[in-house]
Amino acid sequence: MVSVVDYRAGNLNSVVNAFRFLGAQCEIIDTPEQVSNAERLVLPGVGAFGWAASALQASGLDEPLRQHINQNRPFLGICLGLQLLFESSEESPGAKGLGVFKGEIKRLEAPGLKIPHIGWNSINVVQKGDLFGNLPQNEYFYFVHTFCAVARDRQLCAATAEYGQTFDAAVMRGNTAATQFHPEKSGDSGLAILKNFLS
Repeated sequence: MVSVVDYRAGNLNSVVNAFRFLGAQCEIIDTPEQVSNAERLVLPGVGAFGWAASALQASGLDEPLRQHINQNRPFLGICLGLQLLFESSEESPGAKGLGVFKGEIKRLEAPGLKIPHIGWNSINVVQKGDLFGNLPQNEYFYFVHTFCAVARDRQLCAATAEYGQTFDAAVMRGNTAATQFHPEKSGDSGLAILKNFLS
């Protein structure tokens, strides 16, 4: 069972539909108890870091999410779900993320290029692991973002992308993985990522 966390940050239906297309059982959950009992968690999201962080805290979902990750149970963050794993973001000074990973989310520096970064971009896989195990190098995925991670601990970096600068397209530690791109909107390559998460 895949449990998709609903904290009113959108992007749920496409994620649920992608997992169901792959034949997985998938549910939407929104209480601390459900998060605590979940087998496999997915934290999607679009929007502002500060608003999302506040929503997780107000609903009491933040601590069960940390516990799930710290217990090394399967977790996948998508887009904003990646950024929330870090301590803070330039987008929302003073707002506190889940702090699972050390570091701050920074504004994407891409002189001469359109911001937000919207569209298909190739990635450079630097940590095959389970998430990218059967995918070729330089595969294309769909991005929508203005802010990005460059993890302080470089061992976390699973893949990078180039858009004016080099940033982390995916991070991974143990059974915790997160992508800045949207696998649920990335065609067959994205479905392969979700299938790897299931297995």
